[in-house]
Amino acid sequence: MAEISAKIVQALRQKTGAGMMDCKKALLENSGDLVKSEEWLRKKGIAKAGSKADRVVAEGLVGSYIHTGGRVGVLVEVNCETDFVARREEFQTLVRNVAMQVAACPNVEYVKVSDIPPEVAQKEKDIEMGRDDIANKPDAVKEKIVQGRIEKRLKELTLLDQPFIRDQSITVEELVKQSVAQLGENIQIRRFVRFILGEGIEKQETNFADEVAAQVGSK
Repeated sequence: MAEISAKIVQALRQKTGAGMMDCKKALLENSGDLVKSEEWLRKKGIAKAGSKADRVVAEGLVGSYIHTGGRVGVLVEVNCETDFVARREEFQTLVRNVAMQVAACPNVEYVKVSDIPPEVAQKEKDIEMGRDDIANKPDAVKEKIVQGRIEKRLKELTLLDQPFIRDQSITVEELVKQSVAQLGENIQIRRFVRFILGEGIEKQETNFADEVAAQVGSK
């Protein structure tokens, strides 16, 4: 595998406007070839998306999805820059897809890793540090192993890092970037809430056999 230098990553970033990590991934996928990497980014819809990331997003939509049977429901807010784009069918399709994604990922609790409270990340770290399989390893090695596990675990909790349910070859983050490239505006998933029927309600446990026996005995 070709070595990917910071210089070539920066060159691709300046040429495409894509994020640094996206540029590095493109170069790794294409053995450091700048031209092929640019084409790869364009196919993914990522090129030019990064340059719009700092624009203010004050418009958008609140979308919903109710899963078949009515036992799971989702509300999601996706923001864009203008009301014009919010009314576009492509944007509305994105919002629906994001809502469906939330419904399909019951373990996802946050939009992105930076949204995760420090105390939650620390709790996950404490759990990993106490695992038996690394108990006898040197502290430096243990710390490195735990860091890798934590990064993986935190991504499991975030919406943007999930494989898109309709196309497992891309993440939800890449899906959003494709929409940014297509619609020409900054787009951000702001928040979501998931409703699960009966969640948090203590259900009364009954023993049908005991009920029958009691009824028979009373006759």
